[in-house]
Amino acid sequence: MNELVTGDAVVLGLRPAKLPTRALAIAIDLVLTVAVYLLVLLGIGFASGSLDEAAVMALTVASFLLILVGAPIAVETLSHGRSLGKLACGLRVVRDDGGPIRFRHALVRGAMGVVETLGSFGVISCIASLVSARGRRIGDVFAGTLVVRERVPNTPMAVVPPPPPRLVGRFSELDLSTVPDGLWLAIRQYLTRMTQLDPVVGRSMAQRLAEDLAARTGTPAPVGVPPAAFLAAVVSERQARDSRRTQAVSGSAAVAGNSAYPPVSAPSSVPSPVFPAVSSPVAPAPFAAPVSSPSPAPTSPAPAPGPQPPATGFAPPA
Repeated sequence: MNELVTGDAVVLGLRPAKLPTRALAIAIDLVLTVAVYLLVLLGIGFASGSLDEAAVMALTVASFLLILVGAPIAVETLSHGRSLGKLACGLRVVRDDGGPIRFRHALVRGAMGVVETLGSFGVISCIASLVSARGRRIGDVFAGTLVVRERVPNTPMAVVPPPPPRLVGRFSELDLSTVPDGLWLAIRQYLTRMTQLDPVVGRSMAQRLAEDLAARTGTPAPVGVPPAAFLAAVVSERQARDSRRTQAVSGSAAVAGNSAYPPVSAPSSVPSPVFPAVSSPVAPAPFAAPVSSPSPAPTSPAPAPGPQPPATGFAPPA
């Protein structure tokens, strides 16, 4: 069985990743990590001209541990199992029960990855993935993790079969508030898969679920009604109630949104505003230029110097 099953026997819609997809994701991560490591080494080479050989070696080892080992662990821990390569390929690392991984899972995977991926150039990882039924490498086995595909083809959603027409609305007065979500999930999964079960096993499972539902609601199944039909009728009633509740909430939200901006209508009995009478405009007084003191008359300019007539010695009478 290649589907991922949780501890509650719930089949999740996740599929284990195949070896080619995982190899591509690991290759992308390695290329990016090695590129960053080489850039750091170049920076150490330029910045450690005054350091001795032992200091340069210590910086190199520390950079190897931090970038090639610590960086993948930190990325998987912070992103909950999605490194850059896995994000590009649509993969994710999850626990065996389908939950998100934590630091200890990423630490074990990263520590084992140094040996089986970097130390053996991926040979050990490929062999372990081919041998495992779900494509798990040694690090996944020790960490209790699994690489699954997030982008899967769309499959039709399982639909609960409708109840018999004679049972529609018969359980409208039933109290369903005490039924836990786990029991609803089990009933729904049984109804969607009851045609795939063995008839004997299916009848016994329906009888047990009907008894649990009757114990929670305090109302047993009617006489002559099969347990599967009783379960389908109760689930249909719950869905109808949820639908009515959703419609009521949506309607109240729409009314509240409309009442926030009530329509503005002109009042009928409001008196018209009275404005004070405005007299005719008065023409402004003409502008009077400021009176300035009289200025002296300008004198004619002196004639320009030129040739003078010769003196004759005659003086005009006084």
